[in-house]
Amino acid sequence: MVNFDTKVDLCGISLDNPVIPASGTFGYGYEFAELYDINILGAFSCKGTTLSERFGNPTPRIAECAAGMLNSVGLQNPGVKKVVAEELPRLKKVYGKKIMANVSGFSAEEYVEVSRILDKEDVVGWLEINVSCPNVHGGGLSFGTDPKTAAQITAMVKKATVKPVIVKLSPNVTDIAAMAKAVEDAGADGVSLINTLVGMRIDLKTKKPILSNVTGGLSGPAIFPVALGMVYKVCKAVKIPVVGMGGIKSAEDVLEMMLAGATAVEVGAANLVDPYACKKIIEDLPKTMEKYGVKSLKEIRGSV
Repeated sequence: MVNFDTKVDLCGISLDNPVIPASGTFGYGYEFAELYDINILGAFSCKGTTLSERFGNPTPRIAECAAGMLNSVGLQNPGVKKVVAEELPRLKKVYGKKIMANVSGFSAEEYVEVSRILDKEDVVGWLEINVSCPNVHGGGLSFGTDPKTAAQITAMVKKATVKPVIVKLSPNVTDIAAMAKAVEDAGADGVSLINTLVGMRIDLKTKKPILSNVTGGLSGPAIFPVALGMVYKVCKAVKIPVVGMGGIKSAEDVLEMMLAGATAVEVGAANLVDPYACKKIIEDLPKTMEKYGVKSLKEIRGSV
């Protein structure tokens, strides 16, 4: 009987498999625990958390499109203090592994404060810093569109925390490899990519944008080839671990991402289509590895 090794190591923490539900698609985890044992996951990235409570953008926030969806939720969350006081204790009743705490902010100081608070929580294994948020002190442009600003945020968070810092990168830049190199040089322990692409839909009946925010983030299978190409490019540019995401929906997609160089993967929109998506991918991994002659995920990483 061949033993197929699905274990991976992410910034010094061992995972049973590389499958991580992506931020914003898995809440704070405990809702999914009502459907299946979420301890089968490698880990998961919790809903994006800000310093203060956010209601999010006005509705409609979701628009369907071919092979994907647009969302403009607007970082709806209860704020970091309520997350620590209420959400994480509920999670720990049903989950015994580490999570990624996804951190969002609208100023450098907010990123640092949210990271400092979450860094103290034992269930938090990594801090995933989402630099796709608009910089309110920089005219509203995303922190993740400027290498110097992204590097500054990274360095400030690293000084305020002790846990591994993974910077989540936006694909809406000219050179994502340069972004990854900038945050690596600033001390990032890893990077995750890609975040959503910018897109829009128009309602032909009303002749108006479907999303109240006009544009939103495109996710789903449509973006997988773009994500795979960017992960490949970044993996060639940096030495730190890369978490690949963007349109992953199957065990085959996981293998492609790891061949491109990813250490682990995040599964996003697929969870919104099928709440059992990650469970099915994890269960399919060994037989998919057998089908393609892969005995160990670690051994194939970056072999393309």
